[in-house]
Amino acid sequence: MEKLHFDVQIKAEAIKVWSVLWDDFSFRQWTSALTEGSFYQGNLQEGAIIKFLDPKNNGMYSKITKLVPNEEIIFQHLGEIYEGVETPRDLGEATERYVLTEDENITHLEVEIQTAEELKSFFEEKFPDALSNVKHLSENQL
Repeated sequence: MEKLHFDVQIKAEAIKVWSVLWDDFSFRQWTSALTEGSFYQGNLQEGAIIKFLDPKNNGMYSKITKLVPNEEIIFQHLGEIYEGVETPRDLGEATERYVLTEDENITHLEVEIQTAEELKSFFEEKFPDALSNVKHLSENQL
């Protein structure tokens, strides 16, 4: 398991950055840097199962193990989805953790991803662009 860290400073309040991260329309925009057309299904509630999908209904499903609105969310990845069918996999400690801290209208967004070694280069290449999208949307959307 590889642990990756990404962060960005955003000139916007944490509530705005949180909204960009998890509102459907903006989620689709910033995650296009990872997979074009990606979206999620489910409710952002602690203990809920969320499906992260591409336009062909492929992706992964995860459990929200911690949720503090506008501050922190942790996803525990449980398995993969192929053509809409969930396939449980032992993904070990595969997680994504998003932490927002605000200081005088500047939000520091930290993302920690624990992933399989074979996905490390994908995240290292794509995730900085995704965070750049979050920054742009947060600073420029009304």
